[in-house]
Amino acid sequence: MPQHIGIVGCSAEGAALCYKTICADGAQLLGPHAHPEVSMHTPSLAEYVECLDRGDLQGVGDLMLASARKLAKTGADFLVCPDNTIHQALPLIEARSPLPWLHIAEVVAAEAVERGYRRLGLTGTRWLVDSEVYPEKLAARGLACVRPSDAERDDIQRIIMDELVYGVFKPEAVARFQQLIGRMKDEGCDAVILGCTEIPLIVNDTNSPLPLLDSTRLLARAALRRAVQA
Repeated sequence: MPQHIGIVGCSAEGAALCYKTICADGAQLLGPHAHPEVSMHTPSLAEYVECLDRGDLQGVGDLMLASARKLAKTGADFLVCPDNTIHQALPLIEARSPLPWLHIAEVVAAEAVERGYRRLGLTGTRWLVDSEVYPEKLAARGLACVRPSDAERDDIQRIIMDELVYGVFKPEAVARFQQLIGRMKDEGCDAVILGCTEIPLIVNDTNSPLPLLDSTRLLARAALRRAVQA
């Protein structure tokens, strides 16, 4: 039997995309309509935002740990978190977690190496791109990371938090991401990390100037492989 996947959710759109990917792609590994057992726990997004706004990573970690404990009680075997930003807090609570985690940035870095990419642009919330979540994991594999400028970080933060997390998708937002990715291409990037789980809802391989590393779907597929191969 496949292992039971626990999803530690944060924002609804990103968590839903991860869940749907696990269920839809499960059939490719397990047969028609089949997928591993999946449970998800999601506290109010406002609780996470309040902690992030005041720089309280321990508070973020406590929320993640509370979800982990609830998912352990449901019978989950391991955990994934389809939210890049709050991975900043994972090192603070991982040793106390009742279950092991897949790290989203490690999954993305492994995929980048597999595809032969060397210089990666990073997109995501300001909280994420200001952090070392991705630079550390990429550097460990010899990969370079190009972050957005301050003005780009402000625009991306607004689009994500005022639009995408509410399921609002505007042509102007797509154009802004295309502009950013085009600038990263000019800086020598050979691919771009969609480091927010909502960005894949508006940016894809058909409208991006560079190849994409979709952190949401990559994490979901890594969880599927782990569940089936364990």
